[in-house]
Amino acid sequence: MKRLILFIALAFSMVSTAYAGPVRIKDLVEFDGVRGNDLVGYGLVVGLNGTGDGLRNAPFTEEIMSNILERLGVNVSGEQFRPNNVAAVFVTATLPPFARGGSQIDVTVSAIGDANSLLGGTLIMTPMNAADGQIYAVAQGTIIAGGAAVEGDGANVTRGVPTSGVIPSGARVEREIEFDLSSLNELRLALRDADFTTAARIEAAINNDFGRPVAVMLDSGTVRLNVDATEMASVAHALGRIENIPVEPERKARVVVDQRSGTIVMGEDVRISRVAVSQGNLTLRIQEAPIAIQPNPFAEGETVVVPRTRAELEEEPGIGLAEVPDGTSLSEVIAGLNALGVSPRDMIDILKSIKAAGALHAEFIVR
Repeated sequence: MKRLILFIALAFSMVSTAYAGPVRIKDLVEFDGVRGNDLVGYGLVVGLNGTGDGLRNAPFTEEIMSNILERLGVNVSGEQFRPNNVAAVFVTATLPPFARGGSQIDVTVSAIGDANSLLGGTLIMTPMNAADGQIYAVAQGTIIAGGAAVEGDGANVTRGVPTSGVIPSGARVEREIEFDLSSLNELRLALRDADFTTAARIEAAINNDFGRPVAVMLDSGTVRLNVDATEMASVAHALGRIENIPVEPERKARVVVDQRSGTIVMGEDVRISRVAVSQGNLTLRIQEAPIAIQPNPFAEGETVVVPRTRAELEEEPGIGLAEVPDGTSLSEVIAGLNALGVSPRDMIDILKSIKAAGALHAEFIVR
């Protein structure tokens, strides 16, 4: 047992601590008003190689196809047509800030019917609306699907997601967002990860760079900037100067584990109090081996099945009672467990138990 504890201690001593460096303010905050807007549209993809919607199962595809043909001057009222090379889709995109009329943006196309694949299809002109109901872009173009599907009489194989694809630069901006940045006298900087220490450091870094108080911390997630006090030519010039100022962020002690993949991600500030750890695996095996007993030849009687059960209980060797010293970082504990050959699944169970015992001083997130 002493040898095991010594081995863990030696593994802990081999871990070096990495410290975070300064980060640009543009990578820590979002500028109030400088944001994208989500767009969505409903359209039709044509030119599919027999992998489109079954119109009997997706009547909305027939409806939109009829509307498009009628707008093009083709009268299809009362006609019965059942093509299998068209598919109804949703088209989504994000209108970036300060996008001007005529600029192009990427779009994502996703089937909403029972189409098997959008590979090789072409999206017909599709208006894209924002939350206010106005049309801000129009999408059209050839779809690049990210998968493939092969189907036969007795089997089918699907690789990736062939019912979804993208059109690079597939939408053209038709309407601009009305936002006058130059008219702002004050601007708020919203921290992506709210923290009082980080907000205070951003405030101090901006004031030190300008040599006068131009920024004030309002709360853990907001820093207010007085644009007039910066004495810059415009708001854009002030933001261009501020966003490249380096600041060392303060991170919360946090442990994130993913049970499906066995991934463990932790911060450098995670600490563990004095605790003892013991772990082992218990395996129970039960095997049924019934025996059939038959009567002798020419004798009277019936065949009888006699049950026979074999039960085994095995305990695989695990971690003995090991003591973790006070103030040990979690990275050192993980390194010690790795050196002992502990699997990621068992490691996650150990961390859960340490957290439940109150010895893991960090936010514990399980996905």
